[in-house]
Amino acid sequence: MNKLDSLESQSVYILREAYREFKSLAMLWSIGKDSTVLLWLARKAFFGHVPFPLVHIDTSFKIPEMIKYRDELALKWKLNMVYGQNKAALEARKTYPDGAIDRISCCKALKTDALRNTLAGTWPRYRINHQIGKYELDSNTEPYTGVIVGVRADEEGSRSKERYFSPRDRNNDWDVGDQPPELWNQFKTDFAPGTHLRIHPLLDWTELDIWEYIARENIPVVPLYFDQGTGKRYRSLGCYPCTSPVESTAKNILEIIEELKSGKFKNIAERAGRAQDKDDGGGLETLRRDGYM
Repeated sequence: MNKLDSLESQSVYILREAYREFKSLAMLWSIGKDSTVLLWLARKAFFGHVPFPLVHIDTSFKIPEMIKYRDELALKWKLNMVYGQNKAALEARKTYPDGAIDRISCCKALKTDALRNTLAGTWPRYRINHQIGKYELDSNTEPYTGVIVGVRADEEGSRSKERYFSPRDRNNDWDVGDQPPELWNQFKTDFAPGTHLRIHPLLDWTELDIWEYIARENIPVVPLYFDQGTGKRYRSLGCYPCTSPVESTAKNILEIIEELKSGKFKNIAERAGRAQDKDDGGGLETLRRDGYM
């Protein structure tokens, strides 16, 4: 068994364990490479069928190709696709792109608050209707008390402090100093009633692992990851007002793998193109403590 086989096996085990232990689960799908690998693993874990909803938080400022890719794949793979958003902030134009607030406040409003209320079912959720290929208001307002997320420990400092099964309080707030030990692959899945769970099956994967697995499995990804003639490509995807492409001529998956192995980005953080990370003092911990994804 090689490294990718071991990572795949462990992630599939965690997905199945989560589904067995927690009955009101959802999985976040950011449309990026990591959460798309997570989606692929979920389809493997449950023999082609994903048994829980996929939730996307739509800020309305995502790069348009991302939304197109989301909806095409949701229809093709018959996914139980749900999205939520902070309509009040968008309608009042209380966002960074509208000039009303700073980037961190915008992330909190459009991502953290939207995620918190979408999971809780207190704000409208929109579910895809496969018969007409469009989204409709979801009549199911049951809260999701466990959410599976495709974060990796090597991606960003605060994410290295996560656990595979990471408890939050009733408000989704994260106490970084009160995390259960996970030694020798022994996972704690017994939590007090009212605990909200974040489950992280990709925690041990690296950026290189992700791309090698995408190549091995031939997983479709958003073309934004590839240079399309401009000498630039996105290494990490987010909202277009706050996310910049990196200098790169990699036009396909194998060229990205070669680029990562060459050390081209050795001293450049994967999320270096995300402006909000810099505004937050170099880390996302402030946002994540309050429930950021």
